[in-house]
Parts: sequence; C-alpha cells; structure tokens
Amino acid sequence: MVLLDAGVVTRCRRRVHLENDPAMREVETAPLDLGVEQRIADATEHRRSVAAQLGELLGESWTEIPRGVPYAERARLTLEAMREGVGHISGAQLPDDADGGRRGAIDLLVRSGNGYVPVLVVRHKVTDPGSGAKVSPIGEPVPEAAAVDSTRKVRPQPRDQLRLVHAVRLLQACGFSAGDRTAGVIGVDADVVVWHDLRSPNWPGGRTALAEYDARFGDRLDVARAAARGDEPLAQPSRITECRGCPWWPTCEAQLRERNDVSLVVRGEDATALRGQGITTVDELAATPLDAAEDLQLTGVRNADAILLAKAWLREMPLVRRVRELDVPRGDVEVDVDMESYADAGAYMWGCWLSGADIGEEQGYRAFVTWDPLPTDDEARSFAEFWSWFTGVRRKAFERGLSFRAYCYNELAENRWMLASAERFAGKPGVPPVSEVKEFIASAEWVDLFAVVRDQFLCPNGKGLKVIAPSAGFSWRDPEAGGENSMRWYRDAVALDGGEQDLSQRERLLTYNEDDVRATYTIRTWMTSQAAHDIPYAEDL
Repeated sequence: MVLLDAGVVTRCRRRVHLENDPAMREVETAPLDLGVEQRIADATEHRRSVAAQLGELLGESWTEIPRGVPYAERARLTLEAMREGVGHISGAQLPDDADGGRRGAIDLLVRSGNGYVPVLVVRHKVTDPGSGAKVSPIGEPVPEAAAVDSTRKVRPQPRDQLRLVHAVRLLQACGFSAGDRTAGVIGVDADVVVWHDLRSPNWPGGRTALAEYDARFGDRLDVARAAARGDEPLAQPSRITECRGCPWWPTCEAQLRERNDVSLVVRGEDATALRGQGITTVDELAATPLDAAEDLQLTGVRNADAILLAKAWLREMPLVRRVRELDVPRGDVEVDVDMESYADAGAYMWGCWLSGADIGEEQGYRAFVTWDPLPTDDEARSFAEFWSWFTGVRRKAFERGLSFRAYCYNELAENRWMLASAERFAGKPGVPPVSEVKEFIASAEWVDLFAVVRDQFLCPNGKGLKVIAPSAGFSWRDPEAGGENSMRWYRDAVALDGGEQDLSQRERLLTYNEDDVRATYTIRTWMTSQAAHDIPYAEDL
C-alpha cells in the first residue's frame, strides 16, 4: 500500500518514483546536505519551543502527543484526543487515509465547531509589513479569534498552504474536519497565528490551494503507485534546481550524463520544451544552427545562449565571453561588501574590503559583527557601525573629488538585510532611515557583480561566486567554505545549542567572510585585466 506525506506535492516527480520503487531500496543515496540537516534540526527545535509556549498559555485545554512513542500509538492517541474533544492537540499524528493514499502529522489541531482545523508551525516568516493579514494572538490560536491586522500582510508561502490542505484531507478522511476553508500557520516570530482561506482563488489561473493540492497530490500518487507496481515509470530524470540538495542526485546524474541529457545545460521547463521539439541531448542542442535559435521557444534562457551553452559544455569550458570587451563599473575608492545571516533570524556580520585611492582609512578587510545569539538588539549596534563606517568612506571620497563604488555578489541578500535592519531598528543610535538605504541601493554606486557576470559571460556550470571566482584565479582558504556550512559554524560560534561558545568557529567565519569579499574584488579586477580576454568569445564557438 502506498501512503504519501505532504512533502510530495512540492517534491520532484522523479524523486517520488525512486522513493517508491522497490528496485531502488538497496541503492545508496547521497548523505543529507549538512545545511539541510541543520535547518531540519532548527525547525524541530522551533516546533518544540512553540509547543512549550502554547502549553503554558493554553493550560488544561492543551495536550501533547508524545514524540517518542511508535507511529501507530501516536495515531491512536491523536484519534482518542479528537474523540474526547480536546481543545488543542499538539504534535498530532493523524490516522492513515488508506483510500486516499495519505499519511501525515500536523503541529497543532485546534477544536472549531464540531471538528478540528490544522495549524502549522514553521521556522520562517509568514507575514511582512503591510495590511490585510487575518491573524489571532498566539494565546488564542483559534479561527474564531481572528481579525484583520492593519500592520501585516501575508507573505506568500505556497508550500505551507499545500501542507495544510494535506492535513485537511486527512481530517476529512477520519471524520474530524471542521471544513476545508480555514487553516493556520505560526511563523518564526511565534507571536500570532496567520489564518489562510484555502478556498481563495489566489493561485495561478484562479485556482484555490485546495484545487492545486488535489491536482499535484493526485499526480504524485499515480507516479508512486506505478513505481510500487513496477510499471513503466511515469517520471524520468531531468535536472532542476531541487537536484542540488537531493539524496537521489547521484543516481539521476549518472543517468543524465550517460545520455548527455539536454537538462544538464538547460533546466526545468526549458528542457521540457526542447524535448517537445525533438532536442533531447546536449549534442543535438549544440548542433542547432544559431539562425534557427528563435524557433526554440525558451523562457528561462535566451534561445541563442542555450545553443552556445551546449557548445561550451561539450568543450568543458567553465566560462565564455558574451562580449568582446568586458566592462565593470569602477571607482577611485572601492568597497566590496558581504553579509552573513542566520536564516530569518538576522544578519550578524557585515564584512568589507576597502581598496583604491588613499582617503586616510586603512585598506583591506574589516568586519562589523555581533556574537550575541540571533535574534538580538546587538545586531542594531553592528549594523549601525557598518553603515557609519561605510557612509563615512563614501563621504571622504566625495570630499576629495574621488568616485566611489561598492560591490556585492547577488544584491538580493544584502539589500534585504540592509532594508530589514533599517526597518527593525529604526530610531536606534546610528541606524539610518529606510529612505537613506533605498537611495543608496538605487544609486549607480551600488554594483551587483553577479548581474555583471550574468550579462557578460555564459556560465555552463552556474554563476555562483564559488563557481566563477576560480576562473579569476581565486580560491578559498577553508576547503569547506560555503553558505550552508557557515550556518553550522555560526551555531557553534554562539553556542545556539547550549554549552561553550567555540571561538575557533568565530575565526573560521571571519576568514570565510573575508575570502568572500576578496573573491568579488578578484573577479572585478580580473575582468578589467587582459587576462580575462583569454576566456573564449561566444562567436568564436
């Protein structure tokens, strides 16, 4: 019997097949990515913390299903609590829905009318500043207490809504649903419950979350049942973004490389579109005449670029120039910036590399950091010190009649936390107004080097900093350097799990951050040197 959990609706169809194919049970999979493993542990701890908070707030109307008992026993205890009409059931394991092919748990069940509504507890933000979100206080986690909040708007989190529908369907199967309209989410701040209308037609094509879930789950169930029967697979491997952290990627990659599958160069829907046009391999894509590129009908990549990427991939070229003459905006005084954050908890470090003309500031690396565990008000202090120094450098350059440029690699993260810090810590000493941050972000002095690389290079193996910098001759001192690993180092550095703070991990994070800003410095100086012209030019392919 095939029983699927809520995760399948946002999971790759091929992965669903592999997880339910009896022939794959002995196949060795890749170990869980350490960053993913840490996020799972963080989410588990967050759920425990919220459960403890709810237990104190709700008193006798609250009960918790023990986590350490067998699956079947947890389901029995949950069903028993629902039959008794317990007001709030934490850590609920819902009875299996054999006919529907479902199984699953939910963080909280709330009594409403003659049944229960599900509430999910997640470790990410569920609202943004704005208005219109329907919320209730954390101490009243029931839809009847909900009201429209004029200070919050719902942050779109499609995965959350699909997981809630899964719980609704399980409640319907066992006869304890309070209806299929309302379900709630408690986010990382754990201060309110955000209530979603699952019947609202706010999905693509005017669909509801209920309709979207039913379509996706029905498809995944067909895939899984075909795999379990040993039928012809309903899902073939194709490289998508999810592959990067999937334990089944070694299996799929071997199959894709064996056939030189076109998705090794062009991912997702574009790979599907090419297969529909009879182009299934990288070789076939590379052989497509450039004057026929406009017929490819791609959306994620330029048609001609897809052909050139295929040519470069076959020749094992990590970079190809789009343009004959590379161009990077430069200044007399330059600062490379890299921010380190811990999930949605905050930004604990702002690292900078100062170079260029002498303005009376020591050149090289400096970091503005808080080692108080996030979230913390000390984050305001470190951000204010960064902004004060940064704008001071900018001002000194102007006073001397010198031009100024600052650089980052993919501005989304830095922009997000500069704006968020200005908003969250408004009024604290040294924290700039949001308008000042916005003015700088919109200026020509703030250069996203990722965008510069994207516009001037074709990158068959990706455009990430760790991929591009080696072509410029840069390497990281730490062989494990990476954003995911830095999350683990941070936990140890500030003792998030308790115990002693590991000072060596603080040094490791500072070294990692320094190397990141040195990497962006190296890339842009390399791009404006003659050495970069040794990179093959696209038209020469």
